[in-house]
Amino acid sequence: MFNPLIKKYADVLVDYSTSVKKNDLVIIYARGYEAQPLVKEIYKACLIKGANPIVRTSMDELAETFIKYASDEQLEYIDEMTKQEVELADVMIFIGAPSNIKNMANADAQKLAKRSNATRPVLSRRLERSAKNEMRWVIADYPTNALAQEANMSLEEYSEFLINACYLDLENPVQKWIEIDNEQKRLAEILNKYSTYRFVGEKTDVTFSTSGRTWVPCSGNMNFPDGEIFTSPVEDSANGKIYFDFPQNYHGSTSKEVYIELVDGKVVNASAEVGNDFLQSMLNMDSGSRFVGEIAIGTNERVQDVTGNILFDEKIGGSIHVAFGASYPEAGGKNQSGLHWDMIKNMKNGGEIYADGNLIYQNGKFII
Repeated sequence: MFNPLIKKYADVLVDYSTSVKKNDLVIIYARGYEAQPLVKEIYKACLIKGANPIVRTSMDELAETFIKYASDEQLEYIDEMTKQEVELADVMIFIGAPSNIKNMANADAQKLAKRSNATRPVLSRRLERSAKNEMRWVIADYPTNALAQEANMSLEEYSEFLINACYLDLENPVQKWIEIDNEQKRLAEILNKYSTYRFVGEKTDVTFSTSGRTWVPCSGNMNFPDGEIFTSPVEDSANGKIYFDFPQNYHGSTSKEVYIELVDGKVVNASAEVGNDFLQSMLNMDSGSRFVGEIAIGTNERVQDVTGNILFDEKIGGSIHVAFGASYPEAGGKNQSGLHWDMIKNMKNGGEIYADGNLIYQNGKFII
């Protein structure tokens, strides 16, 4: 990425996504060495705002080493500094720049599950504070060869894709995101008038209730880029079947052609043509991992195909995604789990969404 674009990227994350203010404690988490140019600009922008930024860095290889060698006791250990950061931070900015996104592909699934369970309270606390507007956070990526290769692109092509998806090619991307935010809020306001939803598509017919829950519009505040409207359905309400035609990636592993059957909110049958053992191990992670934690509609028309990066893939315009496991407190969700696996489905091939029996979405587009 060129320097002017990196500065623009940092300014959007600081000014728009997290609204950094004077005296804010800002913790910048950087995964991977290649993120340095963006992290430096974010750090500088926070200082100019009068905030107090702290940088935390990590290496991909450490996570692999930890899962491979950690004992059960170590897998369950959460250090006090991590707990304190979640309690004290005003802003958290997560920058991903992985050098190898497959480094966890052969990791022990049971150990991954145990670690996810251990870190669940930390994640839950972050979501809780965010839902109460006590803390702002955003996740963003910096283009790397690893991300480009997974997306079957050159590094230059992937950089252009990221710039385009984030509207960083525009002179004033913040103004564009404000316009997107207004439209997302309009759609969410309509969706919140209904309480029973039915999603229909290829090998798919599933219903769920959002009674007492909230559809939340997303436009660059927690994820960047963004472009989805999500909710956490009533925990025992999802019934039916759903087929996920896109490859489903999680922790460096991939499951393909995933088919799920739901009864009273819970997965009672699941299969995958590829990666079935991994799918089963994740769904058996804990008592909440087989329940639907989130249902969302992707709206970013500048993202049109899977890249292997969930930050982008779940935003595909004309798609939906269903997350199994942890739900979102800000949407009214109550399910807790160490798992939150977003699975994506194409809706541009005849997909339909009904709200209280009314057709509101067809072939990947809202018709309201």
